[in-house]
Amino acid sequence: MIRHRRTAAAAVALAIGAAATGVLGFAAPASAHVSVNPKEATQGGYARVAFRVPTESDSASTTKVEVNLPENAPIASVTTMPVPGWSVAVEKRKVDPPLEVHGSQVNEAVSKITWTVTDQDAAVKPGQFQEFPVSMGPLPKVDSIVFKALQTYSDNNVVRWIEEPTAGGEEPEHPAPVLKLSAAAADATATSGSASSAAAKADADADDENGSSGAALGLGIAGLVAGLAGLVLGGLAFARTRQSAAPPVS
Repeated sequence: MIRHRRTAAAAVALAIGAAATGVLGFAAPASAHVSVNPKEATQGGYARVAFRVPTESDSASTTKVEVNLPENAPIASVTTMPVPGWSVAVEKRKVDPPLEVHGSQVNEAVSKITWTVTDQDAAVKPGQFQEFPVSMGPLPKVDSIVFKALQTYSDNNVVRWIEEPTAGGEEPEHPAPVLKLSAAAADATATSGSASSAAAKADADADDENGSSGAALGLGIAGLVAGLAGLVLGGLAFARTRQSAAPPVS
């Protein structure tokens, strides 16, 4: 009997452990990957973004990062911020038709940015991450830009973050960084129009209020004058009445 109870308890314990493992498996976060921050910008403008690169290896450090810019969304200008212990190289390609930048025609676009460690102490160690800031623009008029990235480790292992996400689908195992772009011109115009309408309404309300206040003040003054006139006339009438009622002096 006791043995049967122990066997049942063990079975219950195994079932609880399996359920807990399943729950923890669902709750486990996705592994870190190369990303771009912030994740959104505006079409036609310039954006300051940073490519965030974490080191997932337990034994090797990140020593090289390559970010490829898509051909279907050319960007004419890219400037990089110095990262201590790292060198950077910017590659360009010819574009046809040329890009228009501030009224000028530009026939080149940036195709690739490569950061390479020059000081091993600056390599991204296991459990750490490094950000590589970039300013770029004018941003193309597309819904998003996919930056396919390659991450090289000190043991020569290369992780390719190049898988494009699909709408409504699960996140790929090695997703590429994606920068979403929004067209804010229409929104800005609508906001400006709303602000102008609100200002005009406020001015109209102020004019109505001032007009109402002016009319009320005028009526008040007229009433006061009429009241004073009534008092004066009443006083004169009273004086005449007393004078008529007084007896003659002998």
